[in-house]
Amino acid sequence: MEDDNSETVAAAELRQFIERIERLEEEKKTIADDIADVMGEAKGRGYDVKAIRSILRLRKKDTHERIEEASILDTYMAALGMEH
Repeated sequence: MEDDNSETVAAAELRQFIERIERLEEEKKTIADDIADVMGEAKGRGYDVKAIRSILRLRKKDTHERIEEASILDTYMAALGMEH
């Protein structure tokens, strides 16, 4: 009998995890849709969405990491004759 009870408890706990994840996935989709709406609004106002995405990616990095990345990019571009 104890095995049946532990299986029932495990199944109930598993169901709770699955349902929580499903709710979070739905929230994530809603947020992604909201972000897409804001991007569309920015594009409609004449902003370059690719540049905005680049800025968002860069803002997640600390200053040192951004400087290092820019330095490496400059070095590679110079090596390929793509100096700006």
